[in-house]
Amino acid sequence: MSQLKIYNTLARDKQLFVPIEAGKVGMYVCGMTIYDYCHIGHARMMMAFDVMYRWLTVSGYQVTYVRNITDIEDKIIKRAVENGESIYSLTSRFTQYMDEDTAALGILPPTVVPRATQYVPQMLGIIEMLEQKGLAYQSDDGDVNFAVRKFPGYGKLSGKSIDDLVAGAGARDVVNTDKPDQDKRDPLDFVLWKSSKESEPAEVKWESKWGSGRPGWHIECSAMSCATLGEQFDIHGGGADLQFPHHENEIAQSEGAFGHPMTNFWVHNGFVRVDGEKMSKSLGNFFTIRDVLKVFDPEVVRFFILRAHYRSPLNYSDVHLEDAKVALTRLYTALADIDLGSGTAVVDWNEAHAVRFGDAMDDDFNTPLALAALFDLATELNKSRSVEHARQFKALAAVIGLLERTPQQFLQGGTGEGALSPDAIEAQIAARSAAKKARNFAESDKIRADLLAAGIVLEDKPDGTTNWRRA
Repeated sequence: MSQLKIYNTLARDKQLFVPIEAGKVGMYVCGMTIYDYCHIGHARMMMAFDVMYRWLTVSGYQVTYVRNITDIEDKIIKRAVENGESIYSLTSRFTQYMDEDTAALGILPPTVVPRATQYVPQMLGIIEMLEQKGLAYQSDDGDVNFAVRKFPGYGKLSGKSIDDLVAGAGARDVVNTDKPDQDKRDPLDFVLWKSSKESEPAEVKWESKWGSGRPGWHIECSAMSCATLGEQFDIHGGGADLQFPHHENEIAQSEGAFGHPMTNFWVHNGFVRVDGEKMSKSLGNFFTIRDVLKVFDPEVVRFFILRAHYRSPLNYSDVHLEDAKVALTRLYTALADIDLGSGTAVVDWNEAHAVRFGDAMDDDFNTPLALAALFDLATELNKSRSVEHARQFKALAAVIGLLERTPQQFLQGGTGEGALSPDAIEAQIAARSAAKKARNFAESDKIRADLLAAGIVLEDKPDGTTNWRRA
């Protein structure tokens, strides 16, 4: 295979990937703020880094993949109070829902899943280091803030300058909006430690040298990444919306505390869009993963996401998902009626289609081009019906989490509300066969038409048997 290149947001270019430690990769991805169901935008982010995790592993690296859970934050506190439940109860429940949704989509669990509430001592340690270096101060209201102007290079990830932030409304992206600006020395400064409010639940209050409080959002990831991967690691990822201010502030905190780069590669996935707008809870145009999975097979959703490069915008619509279903059905149909035997197929990386697939994945995880190689191999398989081609095809698809069921399981699966059961379908096929034997072709044709109207496609085989699949 060729050498892996990854687009580094900080460099604004694709760069050759060389790990800090030969043969090992440390990757940290900013995960979910847990207070509600995950939507398709979240699925896109987790899928992007799932593919990276898979490809790095296939490439021979020992990968430590860390994806955190933010289980302490303003929205979480608000929702728990509204529900009349504990923060732990709320976040544990939605963490379970997230795990169920990601498992359905074939997203592998990360190596480490730190929860923010487990790392408050480490956060306090970094804040104290920043204070000692003159980069953090306590304001009159008890909050501890990061002094943005004292960190040279602030804005290097996002391309935003201090002057632009001061001059424009963009400064509001950095400002901690739940407190008056006059409590900070500079409106650009952001909060590291929030002083406790009497109205807040006791479970979100920790003691510190600055008094009772809780961590700001940005410091959480600086602490968790350092605790799990070290002061400097290979890849830091997340959605494009986190580039500023979250990741910019992480750089300021971590580099300010430790005096060297936090990570070698900053990687960001593109947005999911609905009618030209970013999918988000704040806009109310989001679709939860579990609602989508009530209508579409999970692998269809996975395939839909992988058809777009992870850095490109992904346009969500039922039409695009239906098109993805048709395309994935074509891939599964290529495997139909071929006995692959027992055992797990292994990719032959010297085979021409696998070379193309590998080159695509080494070019910044280009799944659209990798899928193109798969479709060309499917065309070859349809011609040859070769077991060898079929094993290579299935093994190559499995690298990105596709075609891991049998054709029958996929083509006959996906029952939704009101869908005919397999037993009911088989009974109709038997009735049609009996009608054909009785030369009652009108009845036979009616049964076929009725099944088609119910979304069932019949395929008569030369040996007189009939296969079926869901349309």
